[in-house]
Amino acid sequence: MKLVCLSDNPSKPCFVLFFKGVRIMLDCGLDIKQIMHYVPLLVVPGFQVSKARAWSQGGDRRNRVPDEVIHELKDCSGRLLVDAVPEFSIPATGIVDLSTLDAILISSYNCMLALPYITEYTGFRGTVYMTEPTLHLGKQYMEELVKYVERNPKTNIASHWKQDSIFRNLPAPLRDAIHPRQWKKLYTQHDVDSALSKVKLVGFSEKLDIFGALTVTASSSGYCIGSCNWIINSKFEKICYVAGTSTLTTHPRPVDQTPLKNADILILSCLTQTPLSLPDAMIGEFCVNAAVTVKNGGNVLVPCYASGVTFDLFECLSGHLEQCGLSGVPMYFLSPVSDSTLAYSNIFAEWLSPVKQSKVFLPECPFPHADLLSKGRLKNFSSIHSGLTTDFHTPCILFTGHPSLRMGDIVHFIELWGSSSANTIIFTEPDFPHLDALAPFLPLAMRVCYCPIDTSLNFSQANKLIRELRPLHLVVSGTYTRPPTLEPMRNDLTIEFEPSPLTYKQGEILSLPIKRQFETVQMEPELADTLEPIEVKPGAAVSMVTAELVARDNKYILKPLPREAKLLGKRRPDGSLLWRKPYIFGSPGLHVIVDTLKQHGFSSLKVEESEQGAIIHLMKEDSLIQVDGTSTHIKCDNEEVRLRLRDVMLRCLKQL
Repeated sequence: MKLVCLSDNPSKPCFVLFFKGVRIMLDCGLDIKQIMHYVPLLVVPGFQVSKARAWSQGGDRRNRVPDEVIHELKDCSGRLLVDAVPEFSIPATGIVDLSTLDAILISSYNCMLALPYITEYTGFRGTVYMTEPTLHLGKQYMEELVKYVERNPKTNIASHWKQDSIFRNLPAPLRDAIHPRQWKKLYTQHDVDSALSKVKLVGFSEKLDIFGALTVTASSSGYCIGSCNWIINSKFEKICYVAGTSTLTTHPRPVDQTPLKNADILILSCLTQTPLSLPDAMIGEFCVNAAVTVKNGGNVLVPCYASGVTFDLFECLSGHLEQCGLSGVPMYFLSPVSDSTLAYSNIFAEWLSPVKQSKVFLPECPFPHADLLSKGRLKNFSSIHSGLTTDFHTPCILFTGHPSLRMGDIVHFIELWGSSSANTIIFTEPDFPHLDALAPFLPLAMRVCYCPIDTSLNFSQANKLIRELRPLHLVVSGTYTRPPTLEPMRNDLTIEFEPSPLTYKQGEILSLPIKRQFETVQMEPELADTLEPIEVKPGAAVSMVTAELVARDNKYILKPLPREAKLLGKRRPDGSLLWRKPYIFGSPGLHVIVDTLKQHGFSSLKVEESEQGAIIHLMKEDSLIQVDGTSTHIKCDNEEVRLRLRDVMLRCLKQL
């Protein structure tokens, strides 16, 4: 069994598992963080970020870059960015022949954004498995990305700066970009639709057969709506893939730990990206900062995704504003897919927590944002051009994307509100370093608050979960076995396991310590009727079988031999007939041996018993038979007598 890691970011995982001749991809996350090296895309076509300037290189003339490279780069507030079509860091596609994949298992909509790259550009012919909420919400995420990029399209593709001789001489942090030559343009809407047409929906605890070799089952992971962990079973082995799991009480269905217990291999990824920040404290800080800003007449800007924690923020913030007497402050939600994400969240009741599910039977909407929308406290728009300008009041709280600050309506509002110290931007998504995200817009007068909310397992929760699940072997990212760079002495921020966990990193082929020892074989009833089993011990019987072994679709069946084969019989390589020898077994008792000897004419016997066994003296034949727990020895000088004694001893044993 082998595991290959194709992703450089453990929070956006992508693995390929080789097991029993089957190739399964586990998630295909897209690392969007590399888009931070690009100039932000404005909503209004033809305009650029106000602080973007032509780059004038200085320093040593020997390290100067050609003019065609200069035209691809812009200086934004002292940071060098690429001014071209944004590109994304996709999973490594050259390590494994992805056209040979049999299946792709998706754990959540956060870990599927690279799916079109895999299914549409590698010759993939397998099946993609995911839950229904993951399909619909993941589709919204991909459509949102496509619309953000296509809204203000750029025609030029920057490639000259990626040359190794140039790339190494560029200023930081651009020269620190990871594998820029492997970055790809974003897929199209057609690619999204085609990729999702290959999806087969699954429910929690539903068992799926993969070519007869493996059975895969999804169980709730508690992280987001429809998120799951995967259990991969053969008849004798069990592998669990745990990604994006949460033990906190939020809106999704709680994590189901029972199916994950006692696995041979536990693969763990997607732990918290902010181990020093507790979600509850960050949500409280978010609400306080937002309320203080609007109370002082300022506006609040919240970079966010179209789903996930955003729903919890609507609920917590609306309640906090009511307590502060600010229920009249409007909240706006801008996203190209805002209508569909808000609607879908209220129709997936069976995938929600018991508290949310119970509201459906009252009947009430599971999420309060439906009530906020009906009362006009929350208003959603697809973009700033879709009626927002005619129904926009300040001070307000605005939720919009993209959290990277490189595309979407957020870019327009930073330019609009960034010059006022009364306004505040609050970062809640942990995927992007907030200071790097803000770099192209600096200096800013508006307040900046960083309240990262990551409900994934932290290290304390992960270690507790591992102890409860008790796997034989643990596989984690190498980064999880070392303390964070900013906290080198915090050994509590690592994964602890005995024996030491196996670690993965991008491009490595990891051999997992499981070897196939057994296989299940079925027998046809016709063949079973011909068997004559012999009991070898209470509850256990054996029988000789001569049959035809048929292997098909990873299933093994014993069938009766064809009549022609029976007539021919077993033969040696030279063609001579092979005599069928009986199989002899058993441990006969001392009294059985004595009685059998007497029946065959050996009457003058003397038996001496000891702790080690017994010795039978045959006085007339002048011979000894020594019997112990594991062997029998005959001592006789007369060859004829010795052969007679041998035959008697064989009669004491059972044979097949």
